[in-house]
Amino acid sequence: MEWNSAINGFKAYLMLERSLSENSIMAYEDDVLKLHQYFQTLDNPKNPIEVVYEDLEGFLHFISDLGLGARTQARIISGIKSFYKYLLLEDVINDSPTELLEGPKLPRKIPDVLSYDEITAVMATIDVSTAHGQRNRAMLETLYACGLRVTELITLKLSHYFDDVGYVKVLGKNNKERIVPIGSEAMKQIGFYVEGYRNHMDNIHSDHNDFLFLNRRGKHLSRIMVFNVIKEAVAKAGIDKSISPHTFRHSFATHLVEGGADLRAVQEMLGHESITTTEIYTHLDTAYLRNTIMNCHPRNKSRESYVYS
Repeated sequence: MEWNSAINGFKAYLMLERSLSENSIMAYEDDVLKLHQYFQTLDNPKNPIEVVYEDLEGFLHFISDLGLGARTQARIISGIKSFYKYLLLEDVINDSPTELLEGPKLPRKIPDVLSYDEITAVMATIDVSTAHGQRNRAMLETLYACGLRVTELITLKLSHYFDDVGYVKVLGKNNKERIVPIGSEAMKQIGFYVEGYRNHMDNIHSDHNDFLFLNRRGKHLSRIMVFNVIKEAVAKAGIDKSISPHTFRHSFATHLVEGGADLRAVQEMLGHESITTTEIYTHLDTAYLRNTIMNCHPRNKSRESYVYS
């Protein structure tokens, strides 16, 4: 099998069987093309089914020498592993040469979060006396109440908002649906927005009629518009942090975990496939850790208060 036919089949698999977005498919394709280009630089190039583990080790040294960062290298390796998984599924190969392939060790990055007081301060900056202000308040309350990704927020359907039972149905990555509870404050603000403004709009485009949050032209919001709304509100609140829509998602998860929520429940609400992705939200501030150690560790307790068993 030649590279071009293998890559084309891989793209069809990603689109039809895994239902990935166009951007994701392009990223996977680019990863495999890098491997193909590497073999074209060699005196004895190989086709995909001839590749063995040692060849891939050489490729890893090659991309490392190019100066690519650790995260970029890890992403490329992930794409190549998916490519060979596809070839396995198609019975083109019997064993994957990526079985023992390991990328660079990546440090666990702790995402920035807003405290509850900062969330409250951001919400308070929004002028709800205007139509777009009430929409923005409802939008940010929903973002924080449900831990949505920005794409999930702007594509949230009115028909998927069940205010009678307090849930929203969210279409997440790879078109996977999940049901997420929505809090009373977000529901209240959505009610003000829908009843006070949205229901009175007379310019809603027919193909955008079911989107919950609309712009002034009657179409669903863009990602950049949500970024701009948040940027303006954070600046007005005087918060000196780099904040994005995803920060509200991080804050949602962190506040739940710190409040004692079950990690599996948070995983379901976030739509994470792996629990290890959710575990990043178990981080706690150092002051809390110190207080926990000082109050709970037997070596730090007074002899009078510690009871031997």
